[in-house]
Amino acid sequence: MTHPQRPPSAPAVDQTNRDSAFLTAMRRERAPHTPVWFMRQAGRYMPEYRALRAGRSMLECIRTPDLAAEITMQPIKAFNVDAAILFNDILTPLPTMGLDLDFVGGVGPQIANRIETPADVDRLGVPATAETMPYTMESIRLVRQQLDPRGIPLIGFIGAPFTLASYAIEGKGSKTYDRTKRFMYAEPAAWARLMGKFEAILGDYLEQQVRAGAQAVQVFDSWVGMLSVHDYRTFVKPATDRLVQRVKGLGVPVIYFGTGTQHLLPDMASLGTDVVGADWRLPLDEAWKLLQPGQGIQGNLDPLLLQAPWRELKHQVDRILAEAGGRPGHIFNVGHGLLPETPMDNVARVIDYVHERTAKGG
Repeated sequence: MTHPQRPPSAPAVDQTNRDSAFLTAMRRERAPHTPVWFMRQAGRYMPEYRALRAGRSMLECIRTPDLAAEITMQPIKAFNVDAAILFNDILTPLPTMGLDLDFVGGVGPQIANRIETPADVDRLGVPATAETMPYTMESIRLVRQQLDPRGIPLIGFIGAPFTLASYAIEGKGSKTYDRTKRFMYAEPAAWARLMGKFEAILGDYLEQQVRAGAQAVQVFDSWVGMLSVHDYRTFVKPATDRLVQRVKGLGVPVIYFGTGTQHLLPDMASLGTDVVGADWRLPLDEAWKLLQPGQGIQGNLDPLLLQAPWRELKHQVDRILAEAGGRPGHIFNVGHGLLPETPMDNVARVIDYVHERTAKGG
């Protein structure tokens, strides 16, 4: 039995920055140019980010609104990106549920008391996120004060139930997610309860983000590509669908993203989000054909290409834009997050080049 849901009462629709290139493209309308933003656009490739993070933990920065807002604004001040994404992490809700999370330098997230048994699932709490993560909402309010004069919208986000469950069970990142799959197959009732708990807390968390001022949202199902189509439909899609329908009721556009999901794209698209994110493994036009009629697409530059010589980087940006064919609803992005070795000059050059190539009348 999954955790009971309550339908959200949709907040009043925020019309600020409605005519920005990003929100226009999210509505699948013709934007003044193809909008560009990058996953992990505030990150270690930026010296100002490294300087601010020096001596501070990831969780400290997330939980300190002034710091989170400053980091969110770093790429906005450095580049001509068309949207900001809040500096946060998909795993932020886990400690509020009773999981001992730490971000270990050079290693990544580590959970000391990972889920191993059905009893561990039942011990997880589902607290009200307005009470346990108020710093996120305050960060959003601070960022909006700086973004609105620039006409740039803010993206809020969550991890999807499967991706959070995989971290909670593995205790860290994984290449194969063996523990997650074994638990899913061996304990289907406990798995359903786990997905239900994540569905509940994530829906509430995103609702609070929208109420605080997020103008679009992205659901990161980063590791769901590890599953077969059958397993996605059986073990993941029901809870994810309920979560997406709740989020769609908030009145802001929604992106659903995963990596290695070319075989899952039709099922992911059937959830009905405004935009589906595609990684670099399929050509953009082929990925777009797998989506629902009228659905937008986000992507899909291989993030490693931002370390390539300009002649190759430009060639592949041209290829992606040609595959998009000028159709409304394309948001240019990388197929996963920016890498720490990414040259800032290449980031700036790609953004400006995409804008110039796709500008109306250009």
